[in-house]
Amino acid sequence: MTLRPFLIPTVCAFAGLAACGDGVSISSSHTETRDAKGVLKVVETLQCPQTIGSLTRKGSASAAGTVCTYIGPKGAEVSLHLVPLDDASPADVLKAFEQRLSSDLPRAMAAINAAEAEAARAEGEADAAGAAADSAQAESEAARLAAEPSAGRGDRASVRGPGVVIEAQGDDATVRLPGLQIETRGDKASVRIGGFHIDADDSTGSARVSGSSGNGDSVSINARNDAAEIRASGGGDATRVSWILTDDRNEDSRWRVVGYEARGPVGGPLVVATVRSRDRNRERAFEDAKALVALNVGD
Repeated sequence: MTLRPFLIPTVCAFAGLAACGDGVSISSSHTETRDAKGVLKVVETLQCPQTIGSLTRKGSASAAGTVCTYIGPKGAEVSLHLVPLDDASPADVLKAFEQRLSSDLPRAMAAINAAEAEAARAEGEADAAGAAADSAQAESEAARLAAEPSAGRGDRASVRGPGVVIEAQGDDATVRLPGLQIETRGDKASVRIGGFHIDADDSTGSARVSGSSGNGDSVSINARNDAAEIRASGGGDATRVSWILTDDRNEDSRWRVVGYEARGPVGGPLVVATVRSRDRNRERAFEDAKALVALNVGD
């Protein structure tokens, strides 16, 4: 979630040397709020340089300095928005952006929704099965160990020690180490490491990654076939959120990647840069969109 730093005293030089008086509104004052991540400004009017990185502004700021539009590599579109909360929560405001952006990639959103429904159903089934499996584990282990020598089964491996459990048979395996747990059952695999969970199912072409760090930062990835939804958020009370939706199969639409970068202090307003790109290599447009957000509201 760390972005490039931009200092307020260098705004005019950075923006253009974009000529601070080129008709684009620039706020003459702001206030600041601070949380554990740093200082975020309470913005009154957007700062919209003529160029930033690979982006070039189209026209001047519109809607009283609350919207700026940019063109990027291979026709990418980036729009910068200044959005008051007006008693709404940041999550509700950003959900509206997600709904508008995801409408450009309907097949990707349908695939992600199907993957989420399957994951929720599988999680419920796994919880129910897990309780029964735990209670029977000791008995089944003893029976298995007693039966193996006479059965002559050579495809099983078992290693146990203090804090270590490794069990394998055919395509199924269980590995438990301090801070790490791996389970594979046929086409399905589950990995738990630290605060992160990874679940994959080859039969449906889906994968889910979720977790958080000790400082409150979190990330989730939900993928199915060639579609993926990626979300990252920073800890603390301020808003620091990135969201990306991709569809590499999308040939009947001009876009393959959509998303946003949003920042804002407690109470708002939010500065949101939306991105639409047809380029699979999305990093450049998104990094420049992040730079626009950081220029306006801070890191």
